[in-house]
Amino acid sequence: MAVKDQKITSDYAIYNGDCNEVMSKLPNNKIGLSIYSPPFTGMYQYSSDEKDLSNCDSYEDFFTHYEFVVKELHRITMIGRLSIVHCMDVPNSNTGKGDSYIDFPGDIIRLHEKLGFEFRGRRSIWKEPLSVRLRTMQKNLAHQTVVKDSVASGVAAADYILVFAKKGLNQVPVIYPTGLQFYAGEREIPEELLKFKNWEGKQTENKYSHWIWRQYASSQWDDIRINNVLKFKQSRDEEDEKHVHPLQLDVIERCVILYSNPGEIVFDPFSGVGSTIYQAVINDRKGIGAELKPSYFRQEVMNLKEIKRDSEQHDLFEPEDFDNMIVD
Repeated sequence: MAVKDQKITSDYAIYNGDCNEVMSKLPNNKIGLSIYSPPFTGMYQYSSDEKDLSNCDSYEDFFTHYEFVVKELHRITMIGRLSIVHCMDVPNSNTGKGDSYIDFPGDIIRLHEKLGFEFRGRRSIWKEPLSVRLRTMQKNLAHQTVVKDSVASGVAAADYILVFAKKGLNQVPVIYPTGLQFYAGEREIPEELLKFKNWEGKQTENKYSHWIWRQYASSQWDDIRINNVLKFKQSRDEEDEKHVHPLQLDVIERCVILYSNPGEIVFDPFSGVGSTIYQAVINDRKGIGAELKPSYFRQEVMNLKEIKRDSEQHDLFEPEDFDNMIVD
């Protein structure tokens, strides 16, 4: 396998290499949850590597390449468990074709359904319009456009979290006998609910957990701390786009908590600077990641070294956990 580098600890295994080659070494039905952002061609080009999905020549070529990734994700995912895809509608203005949008999430949904996943719904992540305008410089988000011809004005497109399940009955329920215990977001939990944290009585009475669940169950996540991300600026090469930005830690933590048990494996095939792996480990899960770009991998290694863990907490990985996963 053409893996350039790797870092394996008792908490995680990360590889600098192509995700399909890494996944080919993982056994069937082993991954409890995957969370990732596919590097879409036409938005950002992360590298000139022919194995880089962002380096495909066309939208159609991207999905031809991406299909191999989804097939492997389906194979390694536990029956009945989930794969989470972070994406957005793609503005055609990025490719010089006007101010319309490509339904990228819809095409991702159709591909997953074709390959044996069941679509379980989507959540939108709200983004402040002026911030989007300043980051992307979309002309259709400028106030001047509204003044001149509002018909040409645009939308600060939301991010989407698409939830897919591998068909079949989940044999290992994700359970919280005392309810949800931590909230990842910018709202303040009402003080009168704090007494219900870790509630051991009837969970119908657990108002603390119920409040958190109401935020998480919403179809629109408008309480995400947008700047709550891992370090990434040092990972940029000279030719990198200035607007490359990791997925918010709040988003990942919610998915990890809702859809996996402590001790289970969380996988990211495009792990970037390590956000998914970081959140998996600090929430008592195991993390496996693949990242093709060397500069991102180096930043991922540094970010994961900064994880602080309770000295009494046991190691998440035993040596035999990686017997079939270590790359030579």
